[in-house]
Amino acid sequence: MKKWQVDEEKAWFKKWWPKDVPKNIEFEEISAGDYFERQRKKYPDKNLMWFLDTWMTYEEAGKHIDSLATAINDMGIKKGDCVALMLPNSFQYVISYYACLKIGAVATGINPTYMPLEVLHHIETTEAKFLVTLDALYPTLIKPIIDKTKIEKIIYTNVADLASGIPNALKVLGKLIKKIPKGKVDFEHSYKFTDLLLTPVNLPKVDINPVEDTATYIMTGGTTGVPKATNLTHFNIISNAIQCLNWMGGEQPDLGVVGVLPLFHSFGMTTVMNAAVVFGGWMMLFPQPPKTKELLKEIQAVEAPLGLAYPGAEILFKRLAEFPGIKEYDIMGKLRLCIAGAGPLHAPVQKAFVENTEGSIVEGYGLSEASPVISSGNLFEESPLGTIGMPFPGTDWAIFETEAADLSGGPIADGSKNSKYGEEHTGEICACGPQVMKDYLNQPEETADTVQEWDGRMWLRTGDIGFMREDGLITIRDRKKQLIKVAGHSVYPKEVEELIMKHEAVSEVAVAGLPDPRGNVGEVVKAWVELKAGYEGKITDIELLEWTRQNMTAWKCPYLIEFIPEVPKNVLGKVQRRMLQESDPLWK
Repeated sequence: MKKWQVDEEKAWFKKWWPKDVPKNIEFEEISAGDYFERQRKKYPDKNLMWFLDTWMTYEEAGKHIDSLATAINDMGIKKGDCVALMLPNSFQYVISYYACLKIGAVATGINPTYMPLEVLHHIETTEAKFLVTLDALYPTLIKPIIDKTKIEKIIYTNVADLASGIPNALKVLGKLIKKIPKGKVDFEHSYKFTDLLLTPVNLPKVDINPVEDTATYIMTGGTTGVPKATNLTHFNIISNAIQCLNWMGGEQPDLGVVGVLPLFHSFGMTTVMNAAVVFGGWMMLFPQPPKTKELLKEIQAVEAPLGLAYPGAEILFKRLAEFPGIKEYDIMGKLRLCIAGAGPLHAPVQKAFVENTEGSIVEGYGLSEASPVISSGNLFEESPLGTIGMPFPGTDWAIFETEAADLSGGPIADGSKNSKYGEEHTGEICACGPQVMKDYLNQPEETADTVQEWDGRMWLRTGDIGFMREDGLITIRDRKKQLIKVAGHSVYPKEVEELIMKHEAVSEVAVAGLPDPRGNVGEVVKAWVELKAGYEGKITDIELLEWTRQNMTAWKCPYLIEFIPEVPKNVLGKVQRRMLQESDPLWK
């Protein structure tokens, strides 16, 4: 679509842009199901997925997808109906996802680590009619809330059902000794997943408008309020996967993508599952994040002639970089396309990762409302740290006034000659591109606050605060809603975290604002600090506080420091400041 063309005179095209990456793309209007079929015809005998020591080709997966799509259509799922997938990364997840999208149904992945009321909220928000779940999750997570939902039918599976790579005797033994968990599903209208894969293929004729019709609902906003469902169309998700394809070197049929990120989240959905399909490559699926030693063993063992792409949070790369025996594994240069998201990539982590793996790693940026990827550093040449890179082909970005009710006043900086660059021109990061969501499901006011028109196009207000450098790259300062106000000064938690992490004893840190108990300055800064191994008992919170006062501006310094065993993170590895903040006595 020509409407997604970006002015090629913008600042970010001048210095750091990868030489073989197109500045603009004509985005095809194609459904996810049709795109999968194109790749299936092109690469029928190529591997699409690896899971539990088992391989599945494009053609094998395609047959399963068509059978399941036929079955759920025969059972009553029609275009626009929502099917919830409460599954870990697995063959079953990918098959269920594409089966839904192929018949115009909407797939929504539920976090399998949720508690029952969170599962209920997700099902209610997305108005799901069918549920595909692991049998092991049913008794504790589904059964307690199922009578409060409008779920009509449940399809259940065991995580190892399609894993022929595990010897049958071991599968049976595993179930007996509970290595492979299972559970009884006693819902009246329940069906075995593997039985439905035997359904003779008879796909309905469905007219899908890729630009208008929903492909998936992704839940978002959990750290700032009750989660909302982002409405992502077929055009959104395929365009974003094609942007990944172009950014990472084009179609590469033997490229593997390490799938530790959960597929129910937009980051994993796009950069693992959908990107692997558009690459004509394959995905390496882990049902839960493996221990570093196990991951290294699998990366060493798997055949990957073109190497591996590995999208993930910084913590995953930090664990690899710091693993003491990493040189004992034959993985040098195998992790050649790595993008760290869900938070900043710090220089020491990047340096250690490159030195210890001979891989390539850059920082990327996105959010669920953008399918999710907006930008990335240059994977093939020099790329500056401390920025979120360059916007993907066909993506425009700009800095707007943070407090403006709408975007009518125009941008502070948009990469054009009239831009105001530098830290003194900080504002809200906004993005425009084919990957920006249609809306929040049944949330018109939230949508109107988040997706707004400027200069004839719709822009996403990200809620992130940052500034544009003269080279057009953006540095994030923090989340708009997590800004701390100390005596009128704006304190950015991310900046304070980065400064404290410069202390030799500090491994990780989370910073948030709390009400000032003295009532003098509005809010105070608190830092929750995880010490490096060997430093416990060798430094006190008072000593670290004194160090911050010697090295930081007074109003940025923490009022309190608390040592904790581990900084909490969500399933993506993103630090959960809000959790620490709300559990603190001062907050209460």
